[in-house]
Amino acid sequence: MLHAEGPLLTVDVGDRTATETSIDDTLEAAVGGRAVATALAHERIPFDADPFGPENRAYLAPGPLQQSRMSFTGRLNMTALSPLTDGLVSSNAGGYLSRNVVGTGIGVLELAGTSDELLAVHVTDRGVEFEEVPDLEGATVPETSEYMADGHDLGPDNCIAIGPAGENRVRFASVMTFDSRAFGRGGLGAVLGSKNVKCVTFEGDSEPPVEIPNPPEMDIHREAAQSDDLLRRQGTTGSTEFINDNFALPTRYFEEYGFEHADRIGGNAVEEKKYEKGACSACAYACKLPTRDEEAGIETEGPEFETVYAFGSSQGVGDIVDVMKANELCDSLGIDTISAGVTVAAYLASEDEFGNADLARELTEKIAYREGIGDRLAEGVDRCHDDLGVDNYTVKGTEFAAHDGRVLHGQGLSYAVANRGADHMYAGMLTPEYSGELDPEGTLGKAERLVREENASAFRDTGIVCAFGSDYVTPDRLETLFDADYADLMEIGARTVRRERHFNNQRGFDRSDDGLPYEIPDLEAAIDEYYAARGWTEDGVVPDRALEPIAPSAD
Repeated sequence: MLHAEGPLLTVDVGDRTATETSIDDTLEAAVGGRAVATALAHERIPFDADPFGPENRAYLAPGPLQQSRMSFTGRLNMTALSPLTDGLVSSNAGGYLSRNVVGTGIGVLELAGTSDELLAVHVTDRGVEFEEVPDLEGATVPETSEYMADGHDLGPDNCIAIGPAGENRVRFASVMTFDSRAFGRGGLGAVLGSKNVKCVTFEGDSEPPVEIPNPPEMDIHREAAQSDDLLRRQGTTGSTEFINDNFALPTRYFEEYGFEHADRIGGNAVEEKKYEKGACSACAYACKLPTRDEEAGIETEGPEFETVYAFGSSQGVGDIVDVMKANELCDSLGIDTISAGVTVAAYLASEDEFGNADLARELTEKIAYREGIGDRLAEGVDRCHDDLGVDNYTVKGTEFAAHDGRVLHGQGLSYAVANRGADHMYAGMLTPEYSGELDPEGTLGKAERLVREENASAFRDTGIVCAFGSDYVTPDRLETLFDADYADLMEIGARTVRRERHFNNQRGFDRSDDGLPYEIPDLEAAIDEYYAARGWTEDGVVPDRALEPIAPSAD
């Protein structure tokens, strides 16, 4: 089976050491990306670790496809113990970093320990250097990129960085790359902030030998270049009006199901502001959204649909320029736009200030610096809703994505049981429900489909393949690319979900954490069906016998 190559590089920022460990067996069993990172985290992060403590570890992992020139592969996975959910979380980001990471020759980067000084860590194919960077304290993400360019001749495509939000341990802070691409959900930026790591750079020409089958490598690349998909012009915002008109677009902190100004913040509004094409590394699909408004003096990348919801309909804001400004602010400060936007919306609900975009941006900045009310909001909705006097629209501490489980009941079930909570990327139940392949009504009978979607998503984040590539990187092509039966690839995804769940079980998670803040039909019975399909106990616990360690321990 095709898999990533290279050692585990453990960088202890407290001891200022870098150690290589062979993980050939782990890579052979788990391919790369999220599966390998989860296997390592399960064995090397203590089950009782503090997310902000030195015992937490962060993993940056490519898959084997990051050594191809194929479209939909310019992505990386990051995994750690989340300060937002208190369980394992994985996120992936696009941009241009992935080829630079594999160029260093490593298979996985592991960040451990805590530094006494603010650090930049420089990883090359010649070794690791530690640079104290006190001048970057409080710096934005673009300011950090500029510092690396001036001092090291490295661009934002060589770097992951945190902004003020990460330094101040905002529980939903992002790790950024290429200034505008985010490892967004779960507070990974706060994990790096707790380690006092401002940025990590990657440079080298020593990528391990990985042979990618062609075809289908170039067939996929050519089809991506020739596609006329709406996604290429409008990104995910192309679905805004369709979802608003036919399903639900959560509005004014979930008070309403549709937004009267959806057309002002949707796909056409975004496309009007788009001034050039944008892409990720080696991708001909070019779905990104460089946008600007000269009158407002704003230039950003995006917003995508989730940001349109979080800083648009959720806050009652109906001007795309205001959403663009919020998007750029979050990228610069290093904050997840979904959690930030929904948390700010909760505050607007408490103060009857819906539609106040200026206040929303002011609050976002206060969150990043933990100033005034921002210090409370930086904890997220789950930890501050009582103070605000609003409902707790989260699952496992994660603020909801836009795809409304009150209407898409299979997606609601997915939110309820997902190991990282209300994250739409954990399983794509929304896609068959939007398309009509599945009836959006009801939860019973959907568990087995949900399991398949979770497994497919986990393997997608393992390979690693962009979610937009699903129509091109099909199951039969995955079999050819990875030289394996599709069922075996899905089993890797299943084991990844199982390991995440088992880790979280050891931290006290069980059935009581699998729920929703609203009612949908037969949820408890559907959860029973899901546990049965997974082979877990009726309390949502993975039996110890169901796991086999495949990664070396940290001892």
